[in-house]
Amino acid sequence: MNTYLYSGSGYTGRRNVGGPVLSIAFFPAAILYHELLLRAFDRDSTFFDLALLPTLLFSVAAGLLLGLILDLLPWSTPSRITGGVLLGLGTVLLCVERGCRSTFGVYYGVTFMGGMAGDVAGGFGSTVLSVALGLIPFILLALVPMAAFILLRHRIIQEEAHDMPVRIILATVLVACQLTAYLISTLGPSKTYYTYEFTANSSIPHFGLLTSVRLELEYAVVGTPVPSAEDFIDEPVVVSSPDPDETPDPSVTPSKRPAATGPNTLDIDFAALAEAETNETIQGMHKYFDNVIPSEKNEYTGMFKGKNLILLTAEGFATPAIDKELTPTLYKLTHEGFVFNNFYQPDWTQSTCGGEFAVTTGIIPNWVSSSYGNLAAQASIDRSMPITLAHLFAPEGYNVPAWHNGIYTYYKRDQYLTNFGYDYQGCEGGGLELPNNAWPRSDLEMIEATADSYIQDYVDNGTPFHAYYMTISAHGYYTWAGNAMARKHQAEVQAKYPDLSEPCQAYLACNMELDLALECLVDKLEAAGIADDTLIVMTGDHYPYMLVDEKSGADYYNELRGFADSENDTSRYRNTLLMWSGAIKEPIEVDTPCSSIDIVPTMCNLFGLDYDSRLYSGRDIFATNYKPDQYSNAIPVVVFANKGQGNAWITPAGTYECSTKTFTPNEGIKLEDQEDYVKRVHRLVAAKVNYSKLTIQEDYFKYIFPDTE
Repeated sequence: MNTYLYSGSGYTGRRNVGGPVLSIAFFPAAILYHELLLRAFDRDSTFFDLALLPTLLFSVAAGLLLGLILDLLPWSTPSRITGGVLLGLGTVLLCVERGCRSTFGVYYGVTFMGGMAGDVAGGFGSTVLSVALGLIPFILLALVPMAAFILLRHRIIQEEAHDMPVRIILATVLVACQLTAYLISTLGPSKTYYTYEFTANSSIPHFGLLTSVRLELEYAVVGTPVPSAEDFIDEPVVVSSPDPDETPDPSVTPSKRPAATGPNTLDIDFAALAEAETNETIQGMHKYFDNVIPSEKNEYTGMFKGKNLILLTAEGFATPAIDKELTPTLYKLTHEGFVFNNFYQPDWTQSTCGGEFAVTTGIIPNWVSSSYGNLAAQASIDRSMPITLAHLFAPEGYNVPAWHNGIYTYYKRDQYLTNFGYDYQGCEGGGLELPNNAWPRSDLEMIEATADSYIQDYVDNGTPFHAYYMTISAHGYYTWAGNAMARKHQAEVQAKYPDLSEPCQAYLACNMELDLALECLVDKLEAAGIADDTLIVMTGDHYPYMLVDEKSGADYYNELRGFADSENDTSRYRNTLLMWSGAIKEPIEVDTPCSSIDIVPTMCNLFGLDYDSRLYSGRDIFATNYKPDQYSNAIPVVVFANKGQGNAWITPAGTYECSTKTFTPNEGIKLEDQEDYVKRVHRLVAAKVNYSKLTIQEDYFKYIFPDTE
């Protein structure tokens, strides 16, 4: 049958005469196939669970909508081209997300991937090719709908358009599927992931890739929903400081220093600010922070006042890198200063950038709606950030240099570290020139090239310093061929650990370069006679997740540690916080559960800086105004990233594992009402996560520190 109306100038359009089942079913089936394929390849996702239903319904609705739009186009050829292009773009996005998940263990939003595409292509082109080669089976399967569309395009989008009754039926089914999925998503157990706790990483396993993209674009335009502050405000709780003759928590060995007293706060009247504020979100934030119990000054307050601080975020650093023979300086510095027995570096789902943000700001690195992309660090570029260490030290007359021996602009680090107050330099155009350009570059060479400048200024002129480093020597991939620092120390590691796999050997080997960098740093401090005047602090940006081969299922990190767990377990993120000074003559044991967001407020206390402890997600590790067996919002709490199962956490009372939904009390802890305690800590964790996000997203600090804009 001729399907075009003919005029003297040729065919004018499609006739509305109906179409077969294939043209109705293809796009819903293709989208659902892609969603199920992504789900099937995700080892951390349960294929058959409640999330399958909204994913199915959203997929059918999206496919019907696409089919109707193409059916409404008056010409079949443009309709086929449009359908093919959209299907092709969807296939590319699907494969990219699979690559992110298999390499980094995370699903990323489209705005983030778009913003990082240039950096990744320029800095890690060979890595991208390697990832793509490993995805060949997935890519071939992902191309099945595209191949089917090309072969069957004339049957899928026929010359005959659907008649009006068919269109009405399809539209009705579309609305029914979309509405049902929406109600399940917004009223069910995953409702927070659909609204104010939305991230691509948490949304995709629950609602599917296409819905996640839709929500991301929607929230970029209208803003992410904001929770009510009233949901997170505690009833009045007062936890007094411990009596002098009582030791409620033997977590810190006494330093024999007189304890300072009083809260670590600034003169901020949150109640008055809330009263005067018309913006409901900011008003709610004022009320929330007014309700936070500040940490108290303690025996470690001002211990290093006026002295020097060197802070390092070490790429891929984790406890297995500490070896008495291979990395003797790491061993010395982690055993002779403060010794933290319960330190964790959570996976913030933002790779190095998130870990660095946590270490340098004391704020949970959340995914933030922003014109810069979603990373908290990048979103903070044009925000007021007066709570960072550089901004607090600089007014005290400190030099505040920062260095990174990687690409100067990667992650927009040149912009956010500058906004944090640092005088930042990096490689490849950023002012830091090193002798070798190997991948990855040498941490030792970075220390050799930079440390003398601030050390000599202190020796000659008495100018104190807070120096910051982001290292790179221990960056994956962990192979002899792919890591120059690993090759440099290959012989030593293979001699000591001949039976370890190559990835484990290479990981230990490249950390030997970090050890040499620390040895050089300590030697320079001791040679200048200022080791007692300087505190070195270091932890990792994340555990070395590139030791996990998601494609094959091999977990070399378990091999390295000698026991098995998974990325869903809190034990995976147990790490080491290095805090050493020549002034510490005996090791100081610390058992308080703590994490990377606690570093900045702890430094503020140790150096006697004026700061407000209520504004940080973390807390001073040495503060003792809490009781281990009682809830208050002043308790130490380690918050783990939400990967779609909820937030795991650890407090002095015990550990909550989100993967099993179980709480295990610590030995010797008896809670009066365990169910109530767990419920309240859940709310505390949700508050910390949400208000860390809003702090950056809403540029909150400008409202309480207007002079710093």
